[in-house]
Amino acid sequence: MIGILIISHDKLGESFTHCAAHILGEKPQQLIYQAISIQDKPDEVVAQAKELIKKLDQGDGVLVMTDILGATPSNIATQLIQTGKVECLAGMNLPMLVRALNYRHEPLSVVVAKALAGGKEGVMHILHGC
Repeated sequence: MIGILIISHDKLGESFTHCAAHILGEKPQQLIYQAISIQDKPDEVVAQAKELIKKLDQGDGVLVMTDILGATPSNIATQLIQTGKVECLAGMNLPMLVRALNYRHEPLSVVVAKALAGGKEGVMHILHGC
């Protein structure tokens, strides 16, 4: 099973985790969030994240999801990438997370593709009367 690490600003990862549990009807296994605050030192957070990845990886890899590309959480996440073993997606939304959770028994490359598609397909303009 693919492990999932959410690295995000403040309590956003916690909220995503709770929402995913609500949608799926249970707390997802192998899903951990790491909250980043303005007081955190990035080097220390990277070290902590590496430990979380070790905990999450059952041999199939880890998907790191982060909120805003170019912000501190994504800058930390980019330091964790190990192609084919630890992959990263930025701009996460709830459809992206739910899609990743639903396909996490597939290979990491499939989970990345499904999560990315879920994130893109989950954003749309809703018109009146639809």
